[in-house]
Amino acid sequence: MARIEPTRAQHILAILSGALWLAVVPLLLLSACVGSPSHRSAPQSTTTARIAPAPSERQCLAQLGQSQANFTPLPDQYFGAGCSTIGTVRLSWLRSDDAHLQLANLGPVTCSLATAMQGWARFGVDRAARQMLGSPLARIDTFGSYNCRNVAGTDHRSGHATASAVDVAAFVLADGRRISVKGDWSEGTPAVRNFLRVIRTSACRRFGMVLTPDYNAAHHDHFHLEVGVAHPICH
Repeated sequence: MARIEPTRAQHILAILSGALWLAVVPLLLLSACVGSPSHRSAPQSTTTARIAPAPSERQCLAQLGQSQANFTPLPDQYFGAGCSTIGTVRLSWLRSDDAHLQLANLGPVTCSLATAMQGWARFGVDRAARQMLGSPLARIDTFGSYNCRNVAGTDHRSGHATASAVDVAAFVLADGRRISVKGDWSEGTPAVRNFLRVIRTSACRRFGMVLTPDYNAAHHDHFHLEVGVAHPICH
């Protein structure tokens, strides 16, 4: 019996040690996953947040939904250096009076920019195309939206750095015609040139900043459309 008791004690100690180890290991693994950069899906400079939208954003999303545009809300992302995509959506298509309006090369846009685009595309561009050119709008081609960069020639962040701006390059009609800012602003037919200026004026009623080839050479091939600016510009 004297030899059995030490063995039993060792056995009990081994059981207790094993139980303690099983309790500690998951905690060690969890702390390793949380702190290790190798488990991050995005660069360290990027922070993603999934916070409930503010009341103003919820109202904007509801308004965008009522317009029958097709969109997906996106998580907020902070890229540092004044660049972010906060309160943005991904637009699949916009809605005209009786059809879907396709979009090309468009990245994330703020909800307010998406709402302005929806109204402009339907009531400005599509209806002007029908009345002035005899064909409805089918697609809007863009040069994109979000881009972490400055205004050309300055040290100020562009509206693109917060997904508050989009560069529109061309309009494709249902009859197959493609009207581009670069090719038709100055050299298109009189009807097409007039159409582009009419929809520019329409854009100025919905966007805080509208820059066209009349503004400078940097905009010779697109309309820069931006929301949320302190001092409205239409040129």
